[in-house]
Amino acid sequence: MKFLRWLGRSKYQSAQRQSNQQQQSLLSADLAQNLSVLQNVFTKTPDLIVRHLIIKQSGDQAALVYLDGLADKNSINNNVLRPLQYNEGGKEESLGFTVTVGHFHTLHSWNQVEGAILHASSVLFIAGRMEAYAFDTAGWPQRAIEDPQLETSLKGAHQGFVETGSQNIALIRRYIPNRELKTLELTVGRRGETKISIMYLEDVAHPEVLKELEDRISLLDVDVIINTGELAELIEDNPYSPFPQFISTERPDAAASQIIQGRFVVVVDRSPSVLVAPVTFASFFQSVDDYSTRWSIATFIRLLRLFAFFVAIFLPAFYIAVISYNFEIIPIKLLLSIGEFRGRVPFPPFVEAVLMEMTLEMMREAGVRLPAPVGQTVGIVGGIVIGQAIVQAGLISNTMVIVVAFTAIASFILPNYDMVAAVRLLRFAMMVAASMFGIVGIVIGLMTLIGHLIALESLGTPFGNPFAPVRFADWKDAFVRLPLWFMTKRPLSTRAVQLKRQGSNHPKGDGK
Repeated sequence: MKFLRWLGRSKYQSAQRQSNQQQQSLLSADLAQNLSVLQNVFTKTPDLIVRHLIIKQSGDQAALVYLDGLADKNSINNNVLRPLQYNEGGKEESLGFTVTVGHFHTLHSWNQVEGAILHASSVLFIAGRMEAYAFDTAGWPQRAIEDPQLETSLKGAHQGFVETGSQNIALIRRYIPNRELKTLELTVGRRGETKISIMYLEDVAHPEVLKELEDRISLLDVDVIINTGELAELIEDNPYSPFPQFISTERPDAAASQIIQGRFVVVVDRSPSVLVAPVTFASFFQSVDDYSTRWSIATFIRLLRLFAFFVAIFLPAFYIAVISYNFEIIPIKLLLSIGEFRGRVPFPPFVEAVLMEMTLEMMREAGVRLPAPVGQTVGIVGGIVIGQAIVQAGLISNTMVIVVAFTAIASFILPNYDMVAAVRLLRFAMMVAASMFGIVGIVIGLMTLIGHLIALESLGTPFGNPFAPVRFADWKDAFVRLPLWFMTKRPLSTRAVQLKRQGSNHPKGDGK
Protein backbone atom coordinates (compact mmCIF):
# COMPACT_ATOMS: atom_id res chain seq x y z
CA MET A 1 0.00 0.00 0.00
CA LYS A 2 2.87 2.37 0.85
CA PHE A 3 4.53 1.43 -2.46
CA LEU A 4 1.36 2.38 -4.38
CA ARG A 5 1.17 5.72 -2.58
CA TRP A 6 4.86 6.35 -3.28
CA LEU A 7 4.33 5.38 -6.94
CA GLY A 8 1.35 7.72 -7.27
CA ARG A 9 3.26 10.54 -5.58
CA SER A 10 6.26 9.95 -7.87
CA LYS A 11 4.05 10.10 -10.95
CA TYR A 12 2.46 13.34 -9.68
CA GLN A 13 5.84 14.92 -8.93
CA SER A 14 7.14 13.82 -12.34
CA ALA A 15 4.13 15.40 -14.03
CA GLN A 16 4.65 18.57 -12.00
CA ARG A 17 8.33 18.76 -13.01
CA GLN A 18 7.39 18.21 -16.64
CA SER A 19 4.76 20.94 -16.44
CA ASN A 20 7.23 23.36 -14.81
CA GLN A 21 9.83 22.63 -17.48
CA GLN A 22 7.26 23.32 -20.18
CA GLN A 23 6.29 26.62 -18.57
CA GLN A 24 9.90 27.76 -18.34
CA SER A 25 10.76 26.77 -21.94
CA LEU A 26 10.57 29.02 -24.98
CA LEU A 27 7.81 28.93 -27.54
CA SER A 28 8.06 26.77 -30.66
CA ALA A 29 7.66 27.80 -34.29
CA ASP A 30 5.20 24.91 -34.74
CA LEU A 31 1.65 26.13 -34.11
CA ALA A 32 0.31 22.62 -33.39
CA GLN A 33 3.05 22.00 -30.83
CA ASN A 34 2.35 25.29 -29.11
CA LEU A 35 -1.33 24.46 -28.82
CA SER A 36 -0.47 21.00 -27.48
CA VAL A 37 1.74 22.49 -24.77
CA LEU A 38 -1.01 25.02 -24.04
CA GLN A 39 -3.50 22.21 -23.39
CA ASN A 40 -1.02 20.58 -21.00
CA VAL A 41 -0.53 23.84 -19.13
CA PHE A 42 -4.27 24.59 -18.85
CA THR A 43 -5.67 21.16 -18.00
CA LYS A 44 -9.29 20.91 -16.84
CA THR A 45 -9.95 24.47 -17.97
CA PRO A 46 -13.19 24.36 -19.97
CA ASP A 47 -13.36 28.17 -20.20
CA LEU A 48 -10.15 28.29 -22.26
CA ILE A 49 -11.19 29.38 -25.76
CA VAL A 50 -9.00 28.65 -28.81
CA ARG A 51 -10.03 30.41 -32.06
CA HIS A 52 -8.31 29.19 -35.24
CA LEU A 53 -8.00 31.70 -38.09
CA ILE A 54 -5.98 32.72 -41.14
CA ILE A 55 -4.42 36.18 -41.12
CA LYS A 56 -5.65 38.08 -44.18
CA GLN A 57 -2.53 40.20 -44.62
CA SER A 58 0.10 37.42 -44.59
CA GLY A 59 -1.96 34.26 -45.14
CA ASP A 60 -0.43 32.59 -42.05
CA GLN A 61 -2.36 30.17 -39.86
CA ALA A 62 -2.91 31.45 -36.34
CA ALA A 63 -4.79 30.76 -33.13
CA LEU A 64 -6.19 33.28 -30.65
CA VAL A 65 -6.43 32.03 -27.06
CA TYR A 66 -8.26 33.63 -24.12
CA LEU A 67 -10.29 32.77 -21.03
CA ASP A 68 -14.03 33.13 -21.42
CA GLY A 69 -15.41 35.54 -18.84
CA LEU A 70 -12.16 37.39 -18.23
CA ALA A 71 -11.66 38.74 -21.75
CA ASP A 72 -14.06 41.17 -23.44
CA LYS A 73 -15.66 39.35 -26.39
CA ASN A 74 -16.71 42.57 -28.11
CA SER A 75 -13.16 43.90 -27.98
CA ILE A 76 -11.80 40.58 -29.30
CA ASN A 77 -14.28 40.42 -32.18
CA ASN A 78 -14.08 44.07 -33.22
CA ASN A 79 -10.46 44.97 -32.44
CA VAL A 80 -8.60 41.68 -32.98
CA LEU A 81 -10.45 39.04 -35.03
CA ARG A 82 -12.09 41.35 -37.59
CA PRO A 83 -8.87 43.26 -38.46
CA LEU A 84 -6.88 40.00 -38.62
CA GLN A 85 -9.35 38.13 -40.85
CA TYR A 86 -10.56 41.00 -43.05
CA ASN A 87 -7.69 43.48 -42.78
CA GLU A 88 -10.18 46.23 -41.86
CA GLY A 89 -9.13 49.45 -40.15
CA GLY A 90 -6.21 49.86 -37.83
CA LYS A 91 -2.63 50.50 -38.71
CA GLU A 92 -0.48 48.29 -40.91
CA GLU A 93 2.11 46.70 -38.63
CA SER A 94 5.55 45.56 -39.73
CA LEU A 95 4.90 42.30 -37.90
CA GLY A 96 2.55 41.16 -40.62
CA PHE A 97 -0.88 41.68 -39.08
CA THR A 98 -3.29 44.49 -38.29
CA VAL A 99 -5.19 45.08 -35.03
CA THR A 100 -7.06 48.03 -33.57
CA VAL A 101 -6.62 47.12 -29.90
CA GLY A 102 -5.03 49.75 -27.68
CA HIS A 103 -1.65 48.09 -27.19
CA PHE A 104 0.01 44.70 -27.18
CA HIS A 105 3.35 43.18 -26.23
CA THR A 106 5.45 40.26 -27.42
CA LEU A 107 5.81 36.99 -25.46
CA HIS A 108 8.72 34.57 -25.75
CA SER A 109 8.25 31.98 -22.95
CA TRP A 110 5.40 29.91 -21.60
CA ASN A 111 5.57 31.68 -18.24
CA GLN A 112 4.75 34.93 -20.02
CA VAL A 113 1.95 33.28 -21.99
CA GLU A 114 0.38 31.79 -18.88
CA GLY A 115 0.52 35.07 -17.01
CA ALA A 116 -1.00 37.01 -19.91
CA ILE A 117 -3.93 34.61 -20.30
CA LEU A 118 -4.64 34.48 -16.57
CA HIS A 119 -4.65 38.28 -16.44
CA ALA A 120 -7.42 38.56 -19.03
CA SER A 121 -5.32 39.20 -22.14
CA SER A 122 -5.89 37.36 -25.41
CA VAL A 123 -2.79 35.69 -26.88
CA LEU A 124 -2.16 35.22 -30.61
CA PHE A 125 -0.01 32.30 -31.83
CA ILE A 126 1.18 32.46 -35.47
CA ALA A 127 2.59 29.47 -37.38
CA GLY A 128 6.31 29.77 -38.07
CA ARG A 129 7.00 32.27 -35.27
CA MET A 130 8.73 31.52 -31.98
CA GLU A 131 6.84 34.29 -30.23
CA ALA A 132 3.27 35.14 -29.34
CA TYR A 133 1.42 38.43 -28.95
CA ALA A 134 -0.72 39.45 -25.98
CA PHE A 135 -3.53 41.95 -26.57
CA ASP A 136 -5.10 44.03 -23.84
CA THR A 137 -8.69 42.81 -24.07
CA ALA A 138 -9.55 42.58 -20.37
CA GLY A 139 -13.26 42.57 -19.70
CA TRP A 140 -14.03 40.81 -16.43
CA PRO A 141 -17.33 41.51 -14.62
CA GLN A 142 -17.19 44.87 -12.86
CA ARG A 143 -19.38 46.68 -10.36
CA ALA A 144 -20.63 50.18 -11.02
CA ILE A 145 -19.27 53.04 -8.90
CA GLU A 146 -21.68 53.52 -6.01
CA ASP A 147 -22.06 55.43 -2.76
CA PRO A 148 -19.71 54.06 -0.04
CA GLN A 149 -21.48 51.72 2.37
CA LEU A 150 -19.45 52.14 5.57
CA GLU A 151 -18.31 55.75 5.24
CA THR A 152 -21.42 57.75 4.46
CA SER A 153 -21.08 61.49 4.02
CA LEU A 154 -23.58 64.34 4.20
CA LYS A 155 -21.67 66.85 2.08
CA GLY A 156 -18.89 64.78 0.55
CA ALA A 157 -18.77 62.97 -2.78
CA HIS A 158 -21.00 59.95 -3.38
CA GLN A 159 -18.42 57.84 -5.17
CA GLY A 160 -16.73 54.83 -3.64
CA PHE A 161 -13.92 52.54 -4.70
CA VAL A 162 -14.69 49.39 -6.68
CA GLU A 163 -12.92 46.05 -7.10
CA THR A 164 -10.77 47.13 -10.05
CA GLY A 165 -7.42 48.68 -9.15
CA SER A 166 -7.08 50.75 -12.34
CA GLN A 167 -10.46 52.39 -11.77
CA ASN A 168 -9.56 53.17 -8.16
CA ILE A 169 -6.34 54.83 -9.29
CA ALA A 170 -8.31 56.86 -11.84
CA LEU A 171 -10.75 58.00 -9.14
CA ILE A 172 -7.85 59.34 -7.07
CA ARG A 173 -6.22 61.02 -10.08
CA ARG A 174 -9.41 62.99 -10.68
CA TYR A 175 -8.83 64.76 -7.37
CA ILE A 176 -5.07 65.28 -7.87
CA PRO A 177 -4.38 65.96 -11.58
CA ASN A 178 -0.70 66.64 -10.95
CA ARG A 179 2.41 65.14 -12.51
CA GLU A 180 3.99 64.69 -9.07
CA LEU A 181 1.36 62.08 -8.22
CA LYS A 182 3.30 58.86 -8.72
CA THR A 183 2.23 55.22 -8.68
CA LEU A 184 4.65 52.46 -7.70
CA GLU A 185 3.40 49.03 -8.83
CA LEU A 186 4.30 45.80 -7.04
CA THR A 187 3.17 42.22 -7.54
CA VAL A 188 2.57 39.84 -4.63
CA GLY A 189 1.45 36.22 -4.59
CA ARG A 190 2.72 32.89 -5.86
CA ARG A 191 -0.56 31.27 -6.95
CA GLY A 192 -2.63 34.37 -7.59
CA GLU A 193 -0.59 37.43 -8.45
CA THR A 194 -2.09 40.55 -6.90
CA LYS A 195 -1.15 43.97 -8.25
CA ILE A 196 -0.50 46.43 -5.42
CA SER A 197 -0.04 50.12 -6.23
CA ILE A 198 1.46 52.72 -3.89
CA MET A 199 0.31 56.27 -4.68
CA TYR A 200 2.06 59.36 -3.31
CA LEU A 201 3.27 62.86 -4.17
CA GLU A 202 6.93 62.51 -5.10
CA ASP A 203 7.94 66.03 -4.05
CA VAL A 204 6.07 65.79 -0.74
CA ALA A 205 6.23 62.21 0.64
CA HIS A 206 9.28 61.10 2.58
CA PRO A 207 11.44 58.64 0.58
CA GLU A 208 12.46 56.62 3.66
CA VAL A 209 8.84 55.89 4.52
CA LEU A 210 8.24 54.87 0.91
CA LYS A 211 11.25 52.53 1.01
CA GLU A 212 10.02 50.96 4.25
CA LEU A 213 6.53 50.39 2.84
CA GLU A 214 7.89 49.02 -0.42
CA ASP A 215 10.23 46.60 1.37
CA ARG A 216 7.49 45.26 3.62
CA ILE A 217 5.22 44.53 0.65
CA SER A 218 7.99 43.15 -1.58
CA LEU A 219 9.15 40.66 1.06
CA LEU A 220 5.73 39.03 1.43
CA ASP A 221 5.67 35.34 0.52
CA VAL A 222 2.00 34.35 0.28
CA ASP A 223 -0.23 32.48 -2.12
CA VAL A 224 -2.50 35.45 -2.79
CA ILE A 225 -3.71 38.71 -1.23
CA ILE A 226 -7.50 38.84 -1.27
CA ASN A 227 -8.22 42.22 0.33
CA THR A 228 -6.61 45.15 2.11
CA GLY A 229 -7.29 43.68 5.56
CA GLU A 230 -4.93 40.79 4.88
CA LEU A 231 -2.24 43.13 3.57
CA ALA A 232 -2.53 45.46 6.57
CA GLU A 233 -2.13 42.59 9.02
CA LEU A 234 0.94 41.30 7.20
CA ILE A 235 2.85 44.61 7.05
CA GLU A 236 1.79 46.52 10.18
CA ASP A 237 4.32 47.29 12.92
CA ASN A 238 2.56 45.56 15.82
CA PRO A 239 0.12 42.81 14.76
CA TYR A 240 -0.68 42.00 18.41
CA SER A 241 -2.12 45.43 19.12
CA PRO A 242 -5.91 45.81 19.12
CA PHE A 243 -5.56 49.21 17.44
CA PRO A 244 -5.37 49.47 13.65
CA GLN A 245 -2.14 51.00 12.34
CA PHE A 246 -3.49 51.69 8.84
CA ILE A 247 -6.63 53.54 7.85
CA SER A 248 -8.84 51.57 5.49
CA THR A 249 -11.09 53.83 3.44
CA GLU A 250 -13.50 53.31 0.58
CA ARG A 251 -13.73 57.01 -0.30
CA PRO A 252 -11.59 58.49 -3.12
CA ASP A 253 -11.88 62.01 -1.70
CA ALA A 254 -10.58 60.84 1.69
CA ALA A 255 -7.68 59.01 0.04
CA ALA A 256 -6.78 62.09 -2.04
CA SER A 257 -6.86 64.28 1.06
CA GLN A 258 -4.43 61.94 2.82
CA ILE A 259 -2.06 62.01 -0.18
CA ILE A 260 -2.09 65.82 -0.15
CA GLN A 261 -1.02 65.73 3.49
CA GLY A 262 2.04 63.65 2.57
CA ARG A 263 0.83 60.12 3.30
CA PHE A 264 0.83 57.03 1.11
CA VAL A 265 -2.22 55.23 -0.30
CA VAL A 266 -1.96 51.52 -1.07
CA VAL A 267 -4.38 50.29 -3.75
CA VAL A 268 -4.94 46.53 -3.82
CA ASP A 269 -6.44 45.16 -7.01
CA ARG A 270 -9.74 43.31 -6.48
CA SER A 271 -10.38 45.16 -3.19
CA PRO A 272 -13.00 47.93 -2.79
CA SER A 273 -10.94 49.86 -0.23
CA VAL A 274 -7.43 51.29 0.06
CA LEU A 275 -4.92 51.61 2.90
CA VAL A 276 -3.52 54.89 4.19
CA ALA A 277 -0.19 55.13 6.04
CA PRO A 278 1.46 56.36 8.17
CA VAL A 279 -1.37 57.39 10.48
CA THR A 280 -1.80 58.55 14.06
CA PHE A 281 -4.35 57.91 16.78
CA ALA A 282 -6.06 61.23 16.07
CA SER A 283 -6.52 60.30 12.39
CA PHE A 284 -9.22 57.77 13.31
CA PHE A 285 -11.41 60.51 14.75
CA GLN A 286 -11.40 62.65 11.61
CA SER A 287 -13.94 62.52 8.81
CA VAL A 288 -14.35 64.04 5.35
CA ASP A 289 -17.37 65.99 6.57
CA ASP A 290 -15.17 67.80 9.10
CA TYR A 291 -13.78 69.90 6.26
CA SER A 292 -17.19 70.53 4.70
CA THR A 293 -18.73 72.13 7.79
CA ARG A 294 -17.78 75.19 9.80
CA TRP A 295 -14.65 74.78 11.89
CA SER A 296 -16.45 75.35 15.18
CA ILE A 297 -18.98 72.59 14.45
CA ALA A 298 -16.24 70.23 13.27
CA THR A 299 -14.26 70.86 16.47
CA PHE A 300 -17.29 70.12 18.63
CA ILE A 301 -17.98 66.87 16.73
CA ARG A 302 -14.36 65.72 17.04
CA LEU A 303 -14.36 66.34 20.79
CA LEU A 304 -17.67 64.50 21.00
CA ARG A 305 -16.06 61.51 19.25
CA LEU A 306 -13.16 61.55 21.69
CA PHE A 307 -15.59 61.63 24.62
CA ALA A 308 -17.58 58.79 23.06
CA PHE A 309 -14.36 56.77 22.70
CA PHE A 310 -13.76 56.83 26.46
CA VAL A 311 -17.44 56.28 27.24
CA ALA A 312 -17.57 53.20 25.00
CA ILE A 313 -14.52 51.69 26.73
CA PHE A 314 -14.95 52.68 30.38
CA LEU A 315 -18.67 53.18 31.13
CA PRO A 316 -19.56 49.49 31.82
CA ALA A 317 -16.30 49.12 33.77
CA PHE A 318 -17.11 52.24 35.80
CA TYR A 319 -20.56 50.84 36.60
CA ILE A 320 -19.05 47.57 37.82
CA ALA A 321 -16.43 49.35 39.93
CA VAL A 322 -18.90 51.73 41.55
CA ILE A 323 -21.52 49.10 42.35
CA SER A 324 -19.04 46.46 43.56
CA TYR A 325 -16.35 48.48 45.38
CA ASN A 326 -16.75 52.25 45.40
CA PHE A 327 -20.45 52.79 46.01
CA GLU A 328 -19.64 55.56 48.54
CA ILE A 329 -19.09 58.02 45.66
CA ILE A 330 -22.71 57.66 44.52
CA PRO A 331 -25.20 60.23 45.86
CA ILE A 332 -27.47 58.65 48.47
CA LYS A 333 -30.71 59.14 46.52
CA LEU A 334 -29.24 57.59 43.39
CA LEU A 335 -27.76 54.77 45.45
CA LEU A 336 -31.16 53.97 46.95
CA SER A 337 -32.74 53.97 43.47
CA ILE A 338 -30.06 51.64 42.09
CA GLY A 339 -30.36 49.37 45.13
CA GLU A 340 -34.13 49.13 44.62
CA PHE A 341 -33.71 47.96 41.02
CA ARG A 342 -30.86 45.59 41.86
CA GLY A 343 -32.72 43.99 44.73
CA ARG A 344 -34.09 41.18 42.58
CA VAL A 345 -31.04 40.67 40.35
CA PRO A 346 -29.34 37.36 41.27
CA PHE A 347 -26.03 38.12 39.52
CA PRO A 348 -23.08 40.27 40.59
CA PRO A 349 -22.49 43.44 38.52
CA PHE A 350 -19.71 41.85 36.45
CA VAL A 351 -21.86 38.91 35.29
CA GLU A 352 -24.74 41.29 34.68
CA ALA A 353 -22.59 43.55 32.51
CA VAL A 354 -21.01 40.67 30.58
CA LEU A 355 -24.44 39.15 29.89
CA MET A 356 -25.81 42.40 28.49
CA GLU A 357 -22.67 43.25 26.50
CA MET A 358 -22.58 39.81 24.91
CA THR A 359 -26.27 40.14 24.03
CA LEU A 360 -25.53 43.52 22.44
CA GLU A 361 -22.61 42.12 20.44
CA MET A 362 -24.71 39.21 19.15
CA MET A 363 -27.50 41.56 18.11
CA ARG A 364 -24.96 43.81 16.38
CA GLU A 365 -23.49 40.92 14.40
CA ALA A 366 -26.94 39.59 13.54
CA GLY A 367 -27.94 42.99 12.19
CA VAL A 368 -24.78 43.19 10.05
CA ARG A 369 -24.99 39.70 8.54
CA LEU A 370 -28.68 39.73 7.72
CA PRO A 371 -30.16 41.65 4.76
CA ALA A 372 -30.70 45.34 5.48
CA PRO A 373 -34.51 45.32 6.03
CA VAL A 374 -34.34 42.22 8.22
CA GLY A 375 -31.27 43.50 10.07
CA GLN A 376 -33.00 46.72 11.09
CA THR A 377 -36.01 44.76 12.30
CA VAL A 378 -33.82 42.46 14.38
CA GLY A 379 -32.04 45.43 15.94
CA ILE A 380 -35.20 47.34 16.87
CA VAL A 381 -37.49 44.48 17.85
CA GLY A 382 -34.72 42.49 19.50
CA GLY A 383 -33.55 45.46 21.56
CA ILE A 384 -37.05 46.36 22.78
CA VAL A 385 -38.30 42.83 23.40
CA ILE A 386 -35.15 41.44 25.00
CA GLY A 387 -34.48 44.57 27.04
CA GLN A 388 -37.98 44.73 28.47
CA ALA A 389 -38.32 40.99 29.04
CA ILE A 390 -34.95 40.58 30.74
CA VAL A 391 -35.71 43.44 33.16
CA GLN A 392 -39.16 42.11 34.00
CA ALA A 393 -37.66 38.70 34.64
CA GLY A 394 -35.32 40.23 37.22
CA LEU A 395 -32.14 39.05 35.49
CA ILE A 396 -30.85 42.55 34.71
CA SER A 397 -31.45 45.90 36.38
CA ASN A 398 -32.82 48.95 34.60
CA THR A 399 -29.58 50.81 35.31
CA MET A 400 -27.54 48.20 33.47
CA VAL A 401 -29.79 48.51 30.41
CA ILE A 402 -29.24 52.27 30.41
CA VAL A 403 -25.46 51.81 30.71
CA VAL A 404 -25.38 49.35 27.80
CA ALA A 405 -27.55 51.65 25.66
CA PHE A 406 -25.23 54.63 26.28
CA THR A 407 -22.23 52.44 25.49
CA ALA A 408 -23.73 51.28 22.20
CA ILE A 409 -24.62 54.81 21.12
CA ALA A 410 -21.11 56.02 21.98
CA SER A 411 -19.51 53.31 19.85
CA PHE A 412 -21.74 54.21 16.89
CA ILE A 413 -20.40 57.78 16.89
CA LEU A 414 -16.85 56.75 15.99
CA PRO A 415 -16.30 57.16 12.22
CA ASN A 416 -13.79 54.32 11.67
CA TYR A 417 -15.00 50.71 11.79
CA ASP A 418 -11.59 49.26 12.69
CA MET A 419 -11.30 51.58 15.69
CA VAL A 420 -14.82 50.62 16.77
CA ALA A 421 -13.78 46.95 16.70
CA ALA A 422 -10.80 47.75 18.95
CA VAL A 423 -13.07 49.60 21.35
CA ARG A 424 -15.42 46.61 21.56
CA LEU A 425 -12.52 44.37 22.54
CA LEU A 426 -10.98 46.76 25.08
CA ARG A 427 -14.33 47.21 26.79
CA PHE A 428 -14.27 43.63 28.09
CA ALA A 429 -10.67 43.97 29.31
CA MET A 430 -11.61 47.06 31.31
CA MET A 431 -14.64 45.26 32.75
CA VAL A 432 -12.39 42.46 34.02
CA ALA A 433 -9.98 44.98 35.59
CA ALA A 434 -12.86 46.84 37.26
CA SER A 435 -14.34 43.62 38.65
CA MET A 436 -10.98 42.75 40.25
CA PHE A 437 -9.72 46.09 41.58
CA GLY A 438 -12.54 48.60 41.23
CA ILE A 439 -11.65 52.16 40.18
CA VAL A 440 -7.98 51.36 40.82
CA GLY A 441 -8.23 48.69 38.09
CA ILE A 442 -9.75 51.24 35.70
CA VAL A 443 -6.89 53.67 36.37
CA ILE A 444 -4.34 50.90 35.79
CA GLY A 445 -6.11 49.95 32.57
CA LEU A 446 -6.13 53.59 31.42
CA MET A 447 -2.42 54.00 32.14
CA THR A 448 -1.65 50.77 30.29
CA LEU A 449 -3.73 51.92 27.34
CA ILE A 450 -1.98 55.30 27.16
CA GLY A 451 1.44 53.65 27.43
CA HIS A 452 0.58 51.25 24.63
CA LEU A 453 -0.59 54.08 22.37
CA ILE A 454 2.62 56.01 23.00
CA ALA A 455 4.79 52.96 22.19
CA LEU A 456 2.84 52.06 19.05
CA GLU A 457 4.13 53.00 15.59
CA SER A 458 2.75 53.16 12.07
CA LEU A 459 5.47 52.58 9.46
CA GLY A 460 8.03 53.76 12.00
CA THR A 461 6.03 56.92 12.79
CA PRO A 462 4.89 57.42 16.43
CA PHE A 463 1.21 56.55 16.73
CA GLY A 464 0.68 59.10 19.50
CA ASN A 465 1.53 62.12 17.35
CA PRO A 466 1.06 65.04 17.93
CA PHE A 467 0.73 64.46 21.69
CA ALA A 468 3.55 61.95 22.20
CA PRO A 469 5.92 63.36 21.06
CA VAL A 470 4.39 66.78 21.62
CA ARG A 471 4.13 68.83 18.43
CA PHE A 472 1.97 71.89 18.99
CA ALA A 473 1.96 72.76 15.28
CA ASP A 474 -0.21 69.72 14.56
CA TRP A 475 -2.73 70.37 17.32
CA LYS A 476 -4.66 72.72 15.04
CA ASP A 477 -5.96 69.69 13.09
CA ALA A 478 -5.99 66.85 15.63
CA PHE A 479 -8.92 66.58 18.05
CA VAL A 480 -9.86 70.16 17.16
CA ARG A 481 -10.07 71.77 13.76
CA LEU A 482 -9.08 75.39 13.45
CA PRO A 483 -10.10 77.42 10.36
CA LEU A 484 -8.53 76.20 7.14
CA TRP A 485 -6.48 79.36 6.65
CA PHE A 486 -4.51 78.46 9.82
CA MET A 487 -3.37 75.13 8.34
CA THR A 488 -0.67 76.45 6.03
CA LYS A 489 1.65 73.48 6.63
CA ARG A 490 1.27 69.75 6.34
CA PRO A 491 1.20 67.64 9.53
CA LEU A 492 4.66 66.90 10.92
CA SER A 493 3.52 63.33 11.68
CA THR A 494 3.57 62.52 7.96
CA ARG A 495 7.31 63.36 7.80
CA ALA A 496 6.66 65.26 4.57
CA VAL A 497 9.75 66.74 2.91
CA GLN A 498 7.73 69.74 1.68
CA LEU A 499 5.72 71.16 4.56
CA LYS A 500 4.06 74.17 2.91
CA ARG A 501 0.53 73.32 1.85
CA GLN A 502 -1.04 76.70 1.14
CA GLY A 503 -0.50 80.41 1.48
CA SER A 504 -2.26 82.87 3.74
CA ASN A 505 -5.93 82.71 2.72
CA HIS A 506 -7.53 84.56 5.62
CA PRO A 507 -10.36 86.75 4.28
CA LYS A 508 -9.76 90.43 5.05
CA GLY A 509 -12.95 91.89 3.61
CA ASP A 510 -13.42 95.02 1.49
CA GLY A 511 -11.59 93.32 -1.38
CA LYS A 512 -8.32 93.10 0.57
